[in-house]
Amino acid sequence: MSTVLARAHKKFFWQKTKVVYDPDAIATQPSVFDDPETLKQYHPPAKWENTHRFDPLERWTWREEFRLVRKIDFRIMVWTCIMFMALELDRANIGQALADNMLPDLGLNTNDYNIGMTIFRVSFLCAELPSQLVSKWMGPDRWIPTQITLWSVVAAAQYWLSGRASFFVCRSLLGILQGGFIPDVILYLSYFYKHHELTVRLGYFWTAMSIADILSAILAYGILHMRGVQGQSGWRWLFLLEGLMTLVIGLFSFALMPAGPCQTASWFRGANGWFTEREEKIMVNRVIREDPTKSDMHNRERITLRLLWKSLKDYDLWPLYILGLTFQIPMIPVGQYLTLTLRGLGFTTFQTNLLTIPYTVGHIITMLILSYVAEIVKELTLVSMSGQIWVLPFLIYLNAVDTTKVNRWVIYAVTTLLLSYPNAHPIQVAWNSRNSYSVRSRTVSAACYNMFVQASATIGANIYRADDAPRYKRGNRQMLAILCMNIVIYGLVKTYYVSRNRYRDRKWNAMTEEERLNYLATTTDEGNKRLDFRFQH
Repeated sequence: MSTVLARAHKKFFWQKTKVVYDPDAIATQPSVFDDPETLKQYHPPAKWENTHRFDPLERWTWREEFRLVRKIDFRIMVWTCIMFMALELDRANIGQALADNMLPDLGLNTNDYNIGMTIFRVSFLCAELPSQLVSKWMGPDRWIPTQITLWSVVAAAQYWLSGRASFFVCRSLLGILQGGFIPDVILYLSYFYKHHELTVRLGYFWTAMSIADILSAILAYGILHMRGVQGQSGWRWLFLLEGLMTLVIGLFSFALMPAGPCQTASWFRGANGWFTEREEKIMVNRVIREDPTKSDMHNRERITLRLLWKSLKDYDLWPLYILGLTFQIPMIPVGQYLTLTLRGLGFTTFQTNLLTIPYTVGHIITMLILSYVAEIVKELTLVSMSGQIWVLPFLIYLNAVDTTKVNRWVIYAVTTLLLSYPNAHPIQVAWNSRNSYSVRSRTVSAACYNMFVQASATIGANIYRADDAPRYKRGNRQMLAILCMNIVIYGLVKTYYVSRNRYRDRKWNAMTEEERLNYLATTTDEGNKRLDFRFQH
């Protein structure tokens, strides 16, 4: 069996390599487990659920690994995307309901809607960290299906909305039950994928959200025509029927989510599980060789208050949290008010729902391209910043013209192009996971990052105000100022991580080989605080 250098293999199918690609070459990557001295320091503990499949001498080919990754994609990733589509259906169908006169039917106005969305996002935000801690204790394979099942019941119950109070209560319950789903899934996927694989899979994960938006628009086109059935509005049937759809997904998720790579056997998945012993060994060893810290905790091990506090005060991850707080704000108001804007431009309810599809398709394409580019050029910061550059000219245009005097199709085209921006969210989520460098920190940081993202959504939801309608001149100026600020923040984040790595390089390179081995054997530094860890940027 032949061998090749680690850098000679292809990460993506279209890439060319300087050497002939050999699918039967050894795919096992160099690791700390290859050195007997460092093996002692990094050997997985007995409590880790996959220890029985760990073998530092295990070897496999690229053909075996690529075939296995495709199998993981089919078994794990596809259903994960379907679950995310369930979340998006129940979270975003309020946009279609607005187009069917939901606010007048309930006696609400724009400010009531803003308050309701703020309640939802604050509830979502507050539930992030508690949900992640419950997931780490129970296991995401148990907690995530429970979340989906519970929130789908609330989503369907919106059929019986009666006014302001019931609208606010349902928004809050949905936020509480849906909060934490995304970081729960990110931690779950990290059990199966390498870092660069996770970045691209998260691109597809958020693509599923956009696909759900397209399906939601198509479903809404049909369901909203049910206005008058049983004397009820079309938006009521929309909430009920889509809630029942996601309930089915939640119930199936109990059977289709294994606890981990070596725990796929069940009554539903078969007595022998989804993977052979050979495949389980490859799954475990390829992931642990890349990131030995993934064996730090059992997948049903709770995080203590001491560990929680330790993770929360990890200042090296706060630059990414700050990015999460600000990077999407310039796009949020335009997207949130799109259906109302289109109705205001004279489009009908059904035209409005169909006109939301083109920007969603554009968003899918640009986001996937961005996710691949980040891994190909190995540049996370500047690639992520490109989304801000994309939006800049369109925000400048909206600030420069009187939108009430411009042809409606021009406004629609500008808005569609703006919302087709390449979203860096998948890149930044995976970036946060990489820079956590421990299961404990990754669990908490995934929730913290998403909490800041939800906080940004809350801020963005209140930029367009009723007293600024219909041009929203003040709001557009605020969005442009925040976008310019974001470009500066990306530069500062890049500078911070470069300087942190240089500092560690100086200390590490000043050590002798014996001092380095002694450091690895005796250090109390953990995760990304270790001198042998370098931050991705």
